[in-house]
Amino acid sequence: MKKELVRRWAAVAAGVALLCALPVVASALPASVPRLTAGQLRGRILASARMPYAGYAESDATFGLPALPGLGDVTSLLDGVTRMRVWQASPRRWRVDVLSDAGERDTYQLGSRSYIWDSGQELLTEVAGQPPLRLPRAADLVPPALALRLLDEAGQHARFSVIAPLRVAGRSAAGLQMTPADPASTIGRVDIWAEPGSGLPLLVEIFGRGSAAPALETQFFQVSPWRADAGVLTPRRGPGTGFTVTSARSLAGELNSLGLEDLPRRLAGRPRVPLPPAFGGVGVYGGGLSAFVVLGIRGSRDLVGEALAAGGAVLSLPDGVAALIGAPLVNAVVVRPAGSSLSYLIAGTVSAPVLERAAVALTTEDSYP
Repeated sequence: MKKELVRRWAAVAAGVALLCALPVVASALPASVPRLTAGQLRGRILASARMPYAGYAESDATFGLPALPGLGDVTSLLDGVTRMRVWQASPRRWRVDVLSDAGERDTYQLGSRSYIWDSGQELLTEVAGQPPLRLPRAADLVPPALALRLLDEAGQHARFSVIAPLRVAGRSAAGLQMTPADPASTIGRVDIWAEPGSGLPLLVEIFGRGSAAPALETQFFQVSPWRADAGVLTPRRGPGTGFTVTSARSLAGELNSLGLEDLPRRLAGRPRVPLPPAFGGVGVYGGGLSAFVVLGIRGSRDLVGEALAAGGAVLSLPDGVAALIGAPLVNAVVVRPAGSSLSYLIAGTVSAPVLERAAVALTTEDSYP
């Protein structure tokens, strides 16, 4: 009797172990995909934008960015693991739940309206308005959203090639590699694996130039076609929970508190990108995967000294002091012109020499229009 009981429990244990191993076994199976050119695969990925789907995805980022006041939610997305449940009916109707040990934060996009449910605070917030520019959010890291954004910003001179297929989320996925054309970009390559039939991106990896490990990897662990369900896409709150309405968190609102300054039309040989009027003091130069942003910051804080204390390298400038901070995919320079209470933060996906040339120009009076 005792031996029979042991055999039964052994069988149960073996069954549980097999269930746990299924995802690993599935990912180890050989991937078989039809023969596609890079252009064909890219076209199918772009055409998948309106495909409805549901699934579970995780992103793992190691940007190495410092914590910024008021922007903690953004920096946490770019350093660490973000776990997401996703439902998309269309690009303007979707839901993304971010899961954590403390609960979950659900974002609903319903056309021009959006809602955020915070389980920890038991609060549903309706977000009014659509700002012309906004801060990054977890939904931007969902594999299809990230892949489509990167392909859109790659530019017409980027190089594309087919790479070996993989098994992702139990499916055979065709691989597409994109290499930025601008040698000054910190992005060395982007690898995208997508379902060969539908073109739905399943896995995206972004590599820094010269790096063997991705600085950002986001992938589905489970995904399937989905028939839109209003019950899933409609935010609901239980008895005793709160409700509030707020204005959209515009990037302009976050930056206006820094004390901005007019900026030149060109820096480091790159033109300034036109932005909405509310962003008159924010400078974006270049474009696509090799752009950088400039912010002017007034105040008594020694930002250059803080950057050096955090491990930044000293930059020698003829008319000011500066510190260079390097991180995977992103470089930044903090600069203060001689005799000025204004500091500049210059950051972007471009090489350090480009940012250094911009810093020199910002400390030279005749660089302004």
